[in-house]
Order: sequence, then structure tokens, then C-alpha cells
Amino acid sequence: MKKVEAIIRKSQFEDVKDALHQIGVNFFSYWNVTGVGNEHKGHVYRGISYSTSSIERRFISVVVSDELVDKTVNSILESASTGEVGDGKIFVSTIEEAYRIRTKENGNKAIS
Repeated sequence: MKKVEAIIRKSQFEDVKDALHQIGVNFFSYWNVTGVGNEHKGHVYRGISYSTSSIERRFISVVVSDELVDKTVNSILESASTGEVGDGKIFVSTIEEAYRIRTKENGNKAIS
């Protein structure tokens, strides 16, 4: 099992959610987060200068079977990309065990 975590633009969240549902990933958690990125220059919009160093994002966390990792990552890559700086990051880590509290199932049965 792997945990796939992604930090994406809030504006791309619905596209990412739909893409995950299309590949059968129907359960995941998400949070609104704010972070600091690599780009430190400001932007001007309608004559008003504003900083882009602190940007609002969505943090998505999903645990999937090893067979679904590549599909999950590719779905997020395709649906979250705008081609602009600040599209986000994806992290994949190993999960040693998972348990469903209600039924006491473990392993892949607990996450499906």
C-alpha cells in the first residue's frame, strides 16, 4: 500500500476529484492549506501589486493499493496541471498497514 499526497491549486480540485473518481479512487481526505513557494516576485492585477509568496492550496491524501499508485499519480498529474509555476507537488510513501475500525479488516481490504 502507498500513501499519495498532493498539494494542488484550489482551482484544480474539482478536476482532480473527478479524475480520481474515474479511476476508482472514491475515498480520500483533503485540507485547505497555505504554503510558501519558490517564486517570490509579486504580480500586478488591475494596478494593484500583490505578493504570491503565500498561496492557498488543497492538500489531498489517499492510501491506495500498490496496483493503483501509477494510475493515481498520473490522474493527479494530468488533472492538476495548468503548465504554470505553482501547480503543486505529489509525494508517495509506503504504508505498512491499514485497519478498518468497524470491521477490523486490515491490509488492502481495509482501504477498498
